[in-house]
Amino acid sequence: MNKAKPMMSNRTLTLQVNGQPQTLEVPSGQILLETLREALDLVGARNSCGIGMCGTCTVLVDGMAISSCLTLTAQVEGKHITTIEGLSQNGQLHPVQQAYIDHGAFQCAYCTPGLILSTVALLNEHVNPDDATVREYLAGNLCRCGSYVNILNAVRACHTIND
Repeated sequence: MNKAKPMMSNRTLTLQVNGQPQTLEVPSGQILLETLREALDLVGARNSCGIGMCGTCTVLVDGMAISSCLTLTAQVEGKHITTIEGLSQNGQLHPVQQAYIDHGAFQCAYCTPGLILSTVALLNEHVNPDDATVREYLAGNLCRCGSYVNILNAVRACHTIND
Protein backbone atom coordinates (compact mmCIF):
# COMPACT_ATOMS: atom_id res chain seq x y z
CA MET A 1 0.00 0.00 0.00
CA ASN A 2 1.45 3.34 -1.02
CA LYS A 3 0.91 6.09 1.55
CA ALA A 4 1.00 9.65 0.32
CA LYS A 5 2.97 12.15 2.36
CA PRO A 6 0.83 14.80 3.96
CA MET A 7 1.28 18.14 2.25
CA MET A 8 2.65 20.93 4.37
CA SER A 9 1.24 24.33 3.73
CA ASN A 10 3.57 27.26 3.30
CA ARG A 11 3.43 30.37 5.43
CA THR A 12 4.70 33.82 4.67
CA LEU A 13 6.64 35.11 7.67
CA THR A 14 8.61 38.23 8.44
CA LEU A 15 11.69 37.69 10.57
CA GLN A 16 14.21 40.22 11.86
CA VAL A 17 17.53 38.50 11.13
CA ASN A 18 20.79 40.24 11.99
CA GLY A 19 19.01 43.58 12.02
CA GLN A 20 17.34 43.13 8.63
CA PRO A 21 13.69 42.29 7.94
CA GLN A 22 13.32 39.10 5.93
CA THR A 23 10.00 38.10 4.40
CA LEU A 24 10.02 34.43 3.50
CA GLU A 25 7.65 31.73 2.44
CA VAL A 26 8.45 28.62 4.47
CA PRO A 27 6.73 25.30 5.10
CA SER A 28 4.66 25.61 8.27
CA GLY A 29 6.64 22.85 10.01
CA GLN A 30 10.10 24.09 9.06
CA ILE A 31 12.63 24.57 11.84
CA LEU A 32 14.56 27.80 12.20
CA LEU A 33 17.89 26.08 11.55
CA GLU A 34 16.71 25.01 8.07
CA THR A 35 15.33 28.45 7.30
CA LEU A 36 18.57 30.17 8.28
CA ARG A 37 20.80 27.76 6.39
CA GLU A 38 18.69 27.07 3.30
CA ALA A 39 16.62 30.20 2.69
CA LEU A 40 19.03 32.84 4.01
CA ASP A 41 22.40 31.13 3.42
CA LEU A 42 23.44 31.80 7.03
CA VAL A 43 25.41 28.64 7.71
CA GLY A 44 27.10 29.58 11.00
CA ALA A 45 24.39 27.74 12.93
CA ARG A 46 25.19 24.11 12.33
CA ASN A 47 23.21 20.90 12.34
CA SER A 48 24.76 18.24 14.50
CA CYS A 49 22.57 16.35 16.95
CA GLY A 50 19.16 17.63 15.85
CA ILE A 51 17.76 17.25 19.39
CA GLY A 52 19.03 20.34 21.19
CA MET A 53 21.83 18.61 23.08
CA CYS A 54 25.04 19.92 21.47
CA GLY A 55 24.61 23.69 20.98
CA THR A 56 26.01 23.89 17.44
CA CYS A 57 22.73 25.37 16.18
CA THR A 58 22.54 28.10 18.85
CA VAL A 59 21.27 31.52 17.79
CA LEU A 60 19.99 34.47 19.81
CA VAL A 61 16.29 35.26 19.76
CA ASP A 62 15.56 38.58 21.44
CA GLY A 63 18.95 38.18 23.12
CA MET A 64 18.33 34.70 24.52
CA ALA A 65 20.30 31.66 23.36
CA ILE A 66 18.04 29.03 21.79
CA SER A 67 18.50 25.79 19.87
CA SER A 68 17.39 26.56 16.33
CA CYS A 69 17.02 22.84 15.63
CA LEU A 70 14.13 22.70 18.12
CA THR A 71 12.41 25.95 17.16
CA LEU A 72 9.86 26.28 14.40
CA THR A 73 10.47 29.27 12.18
CA ALA A 74 6.88 30.39 12.76
CA GLN A 75 7.61 30.65 16.51
CA VAL A 76 10.08 33.48 15.96
CA GLU A 77 8.03 35.60 13.58
CA GLY A 78 8.64 39.27 14.36
CA LYS A 79 11.39 38.50 16.88
CA HIS A 80 15.00 39.64 16.60
CA ILE A 81 17.27 36.78 15.57
CA THR A 82 21.05 37.12 15.74
CA THR A 83 23.32 34.57 14.12
CA ILE A 84 27.10 34.47 14.31
CA GLU A 85 27.16 36.25 10.93
CA GLY A 86 25.34 39.23 12.44
CA LEU A 87 27.41 39.59 15.60
CA SER A 88 30.23 41.70 14.19
CA GLN A 89 29.48 45.32 13.34
CA ASN A 90 31.06 47.50 10.65
CA GLY A 91 33.80 44.96 9.99
CA GLN A 92 34.75 44.79 13.69
CA LEU A 93 34.50 41.52 15.55
CA HIS A 94 32.28 41.47 18.62
CA PRO A 95 34.43 41.52 21.79
CA VAL A 96 33.40 37.92 22.56
CA GLN A 97 34.51 36.79 19.09
CA GLN A 98 37.84 38.57 19.62
CA ALA A 99 38.29 36.99 23.06
CA TYR A 100 37.76 33.51 21.61
CA ILE A 101 40.46 34.23 19.02
CA ASP A 102 42.84 35.82 21.55
CA HIS A 103 42.56 32.84 23.88
CA GLY A 104 42.59 30.08 21.25
CA ALA A 105 39.16 28.95 22.46
CA PHE A 106 38.60 26.58 19.56
CA GLN A 107 40.30 23.88 17.55
CA CYS A 108 38.08 22.62 14.74
CA ALA A 109 35.65 25.55 15.37
CA TYR A 110 32.52 23.50 14.62
CA CYS A 111 31.04 24.39 18.03
CA THR A 112 32.46 27.92 18.18
CA PRO A 113 29.54 29.93 16.72
CA GLY A 114 27.11 28.40 19.21
CA LEU A 115 29.53 28.88 22.09
CA ILE A 116 30.15 32.51 21.18
CA LEU A 117 26.43 33.28 20.96
CA SER A 118 25.79 31.48 24.26
CA THR A 119 28.59 33.52 25.82
CA VAL A 120 27.01 36.75 24.55
CA ALA A 121 23.68 35.72 26.11
CA LEU A 122 25.44 34.78 29.36
CA LEU A 123 27.19 38.15 29.58
CA ASN A 124 23.95 39.98 28.82
CA GLU A 125 22.43 38.23 31.84
CA HIS A 126 25.48 38.10 34.16
CA VAL A 127 27.99 40.94 33.77
CA ASN A 128 30.68 39.26 35.85
CA PRO A 129 29.86 35.54 36.13
CA ASP A 130 31.93 33.25 38.29
CA ASP A 131 33.41 30.08 36.80
CA ALA A 132 30.58 27.90 38.12
CA THR A 133 27.98 30.12 36.43
CA VAL A 134 29.94 30.05 33.16
CA ARG A 135 30.20 26.26 33.25
CA GLU A 136 26.50 25.88 34.04
CA TYR A 137 25.41 28.36 31.38
CA LEU A 138 27.57 26.83 28.65
CA ALA A 139 26.81 23.22 29.61
CA GLY A 140 24.49 22.88 26.62
CA ASN A 141 27.35 23.54 24.20
CA LEU A 142 29.59 20.57 23.54
CA CYS A 143 33.15 20.85 22.25
CA ARG A 144 34.43 17.53 21.00
CA CYS A 145 37.97 18.91 20.72
CA GLY A 146 38.02 19.65 24.46
CA SER A 147 38.86 23.36 24.32
CA TYR A 148 37.00 24.01 27.57
CA VAL A 149 39.92 25.55 29.48
CA ASN A 150 40.55 28.09 26.73
CA ILE A 151 36.82 28.75 26.38
CA LEU A 152 36.64 29.51 30.10
CA ASN A 153 39.66 31.81 29.75
CA ALA A 154 37.99 33.65 26.86
CA VAL A 155 34.80 34.16 28.87
CA ARG A 156 36.81 35.39 31.85
CA ALA A 157 38.45 37.96 29.57
CA CYS A 158 35.02 39.22 28.53
CA HIS A 159 33.82 40.13 32.02
CA THR A 160 34.35 43.82 31.36
CA ILE A 161 32.39 43.93 28.08
CA ASN A 162 29.22 45.22 29.69
CA ASP A 163 30.86 47.46 32.30
